[in-house]
Amino acid sequence: MTGRILRNTAIIVLAMLWLLPTYLMVVNSMTSMSQYEGSPTLWPRGFAFFDNMAAAWSAGDLSISVLNSLGYATVCAAAAVVVATMAGFALVVMPVRRPALWFWLIYSGTLLPLQVFVRPLFAASAETGLYDTHLGLGIVYVAICVPFAFFVVRNYLTTLPAEVTEAGRLDGASWWRLFRSIHLPLSRPAMGAAFIFQFVWVWNELFFGITLTFSPQVRPVMAALAGLQGSQTTVGPPVVLAGALAVSLPG
Repeated sequence: MTGRILRNTAIIVLAMLWLLPTYLMVVNSMTSMSQYEGSPTLWPRGFAFFDNMAAAWSAGDLSISVLNSLGYATVCAAAAVVVATMAGFALVVMPVRRPALWFWLIYSGTLLPLQVFVRPLFAASAETGLYDTHLGLGIVYVAICVPFAFFVVRNYLTTLPAEVTEAGRLDGASWWRLFRSIHLPLSRPAMGAAFIFQFVWVWNELFFGITLTFSPQVRPVMAALAGLQGSQTTVGPPVVLAGALAVSLPG
């Protein structure tokens, strides 16, 4: 009995500590600028969340950035999942030589820190004219999203019975017909899960957004929010926090 009480108490305390930053963020985002005293507050002082959110939206010009992020997250995640599904089909179903080597070659993209890719990507985008363009940032997002999506879909394809492929080949189906008519429909659950993961990642991505773009017409919403945070002396922390809460909802 005592052990159960101690365990439950520890869980509650840890949960409260984990939720404390979120609580402080919500409370301070509701504080109006006229009541803000320059330091975080523990208790709500009125409700000015929507006023702060409107101020953040206007100061950071977040409308364009939100549309940019929505386009990046939707298009890039979908393209990455399609490419990953094709790669998974090739390694699991088709008679490819050294499938283990190809698997680790693709999956290794998730094992390296993103900072490793910054310098070559920046140089390549500048030399090709893709710096600060939707296409340039979109290509980077697709390339970054492919390895994890490949891992998810490929592992799902390994669970499908080999008899499905054998029956299709005996009926004279080509590899493309097998992929389009059999394996692609069967892989929809895994593709949906991979798409959700990658959509959330692209929406919340900041690192490449601030290094490969600078104009408001191209930068994603998290980069725009970072720029807004850099002008705290103008808009104030409550406005920044309200904007952060608003743009983090889809992710």
